[in-house]
Amino acid sequence: MKKIVNTSNAPAPIGPYNQAVIVGDSVYISGTIAMDLQSKQLVKAHIKEETKLVMEYIEAILKEAGCTFDNVVKTTIFLNDMNNFVHVNEVYSSYFKKNFPARATIQAQRLPKDANVEISMEAKIF
Repeated sequence: MKKIVNTSNAPAPIGPYNQAVIVGDSVYISGTIAMDLQSKQLVKAHIKEETKLVMEYIEAILKEAGCTFDNVVKTTIFLNDMNNFVHVNEVYSSYFKKNFPARATIQAQRLPKDANVEISMEAKIF
């Protein structure tokens, strides 16, 4: 059985998907981009600011699922420009206290809404 997770503290889905789905002890968080919660428009700023906003949204989704970043086991980061890798790493790493999860980082030609960064995660409920 699966449980759907949605919170008003993160952008609503812009397509036929949910912010996250829980199956058993696994939490699957959809790709999240830097959308303004009020205007529902993409936030275009320095990559560090966009990454921080994405991580804050993911933190809200994790909280709604009963988790924290300590529960994250896998992350996938999509960048529109791999030259931003170092900036994203700087922000991303500040959200983890210890034992970073497994991760893949991919440069994509184009992301939803022409975002600069999109992040998805998988977590385990302990």
